[in-house]
Amino acid sequence: MKLVMVLSLACLVGCSPGGAQDKKADGKAPPAGPVTVAAIDVAPQPVPVSFEAVGRTEGSREVQVRARVAGIVEQQLYNEGDAVKAGAALFRIERTPYEIELQQARAALAQEQARSELAQQESERLKRLADRRAISQKEADQAASTQRQSAAAVQMAQARVRQAELNLSYTTVTAPIGGITGRALQSVGTLVQPTNDSALLTTITRGDPIWVRFALSEPEYARVRSAEKAIQVEIELADGKPYPAKGKINFAGSTVDASTATVQMRAELANPRQQLLPGQYVRVKVVAGTQDAIVVPQKAVMQNETGRFVWVAGADGKAVPRNVRAGSWVGADWVILDGLKAGETVIVDNFARLRPGTPVQVRKG
Repeated sequence: MKLVMVLSLACLVGCSPGGAQDKKADGKAPPAGPVTVAAIDVAPQPVPVSFEAVGRTEGSREVQVRARVAGIVEQQLYNEGDAVKAGAALFRIERTPYEIELQQARAALAQEQARSELAQQESERLKRLADRRAISQKEADQAASTQRQSAAAVQMAQARVRQAELNLSYTTVTAPIGGITGRALQSVGTLVQPTNDSALLTTITRGDPIWVRFALSEPEYARVRSAEKAIQVEIELADGKPYPAKGKINFAGSTVDASTATVQMRAELANPRQQLLPGQYVRVKVVAGTQDAIVVPQKAVMQNETGRFVWVAGADGKAVPRNVRAGSWVGADWVILDGLKAGETVIVDNFARLRPGTPVQVRKG
């Protein structure tokens, strides 16, 4: 029985196709088959010309609200952070001193008007006497000069009344523009003077529309200037979400900053819901028309010590690494500026099994 089992085992070993008799004389394993890869044929297509930068928002108008007359702040008439319209009352400064000043100015005007009327009558009376040669012409001329001086004094008194009325109106501090109010910088009961720092009462910022300041490099600025179509500005918020409204350029610097080699730019965006606040940092994307370029999926672009490269399936059916110069991202794709030609086949998966010269079987999809 044991002899039969030994003979059977020897027969199996000698007849097995994986046995030593089937191995090549040089001891090497038979070559592996081609690696199956997914690939795409690249061709130029229209892509947006875009540049990215970091920007900062600011109000389209930012004003300081200052006291224009001296006095005690008696009332604060708004809530900090409220939206107000132009002309809305914000603070009230004590009125009594300016009401007294106005009364005095009006009384002085009445006195000057009375003197002017008397001088007018005297001038007319002496003129008639001079015409009849009852008095000398010199006396008539002096009366006429006095009348003109009185008229000038009336004008001066009228100006003082107007100034007093203006000072009285300044005791109610109003919003010069519509916008969002800042915090009150002076408390009720504070003595303010228009000639020192106490005059600054608060600030108002108009946030709709809102402005975004950013900078572009010289080449980017040159491309933006040469764009034939309208330039669009897109904003990405700090949480990575796109801002729904598109913007437009409303200012471009006329000089290049020597220290950074950039040009200052400013964009304007609608902000009706105050979603953007002044002072925020945002990512700015400037889109200046389109251009024809080759694009490949971002996953197909890799990087090593020599730079970025992609795997190309050559005409001989073998994988070849190709160095490329990549531009900006367009959605899930990457713009290739140099290194690829139309019609070439770029591999987009199974990179771990690829080596230069690896045979590949392309599966296009």
